[in-house]
Amino acid sequence: MTNTEMAVLRFSGRRLPRSLASVRVHDVDGPADIDAAIDGVSRAVVVGTDADLAAVLTRLMRTERLDVEVAHAPGWRAARRARIGVAQRVPLIRDESGTVVVSAALWLPPGAGQVIHGEAVVDDEVLFDGEVTGVRIEPTRTMPGLRATVLTGRTRRRWLTGRAAQLGTTGARVVRDGVPADREVKRAALYRHTTGWLRVS
Repeated sequence: MTNTEMAVLRFSGRRLPRSLASVRVHDVDGPADIDAAIDGVSRAVVVGTDADLAAVLTRLMRTERLDVEVAHAPGWRAARRARIGVAQRVPLIRDESGTVVVSAALWLPPGAGQVIHGEAVVDDEVLFDGEVTGVRIEPTRTMPGLRATVLTGRTRRRWLTGRAAQLGTTGARVVRDGVPADREVKRAALYRHTTGWLRVS
């Protein structure tokens, strides 16, 4: 992979790892910056958080550019791998709004001390029916694409794997990769996109 085939997308003015110093750098403040940075490149290196990586993948999905290899370099150790690593296609998980999730999504009660009233299913299997304190959904690197669990105080959790997780509720808050959504929802869904993304590792 040559320097001309790669671009670094730097978020929030983060310090650039030395091993990426010779690669073209784009400072990203919004979707237009992402589109400009990935134009004509075959590999994008994201220097930022999980939410920043999700933002890049969301743009690649919406602009049908999932042929671009994507490396995440949140720290110094990952920067070298971002340059020389091999890309493999892994499941891409999105929600009903067309926003990608790369680390985890949470369905939480609408307020402190409350619970979620409703039902959640993973594919055709019931995750819960009634009241819970929260749900965590994580993308997986292999098919079928995601796993979900009810948040409890226990150390052992029951995980369900599947292609999609869906929630119907009287009210819940959604947090994607650590970023809370703007409004409370009564329905939410996460599911595997038709095309995976090329993860560099």
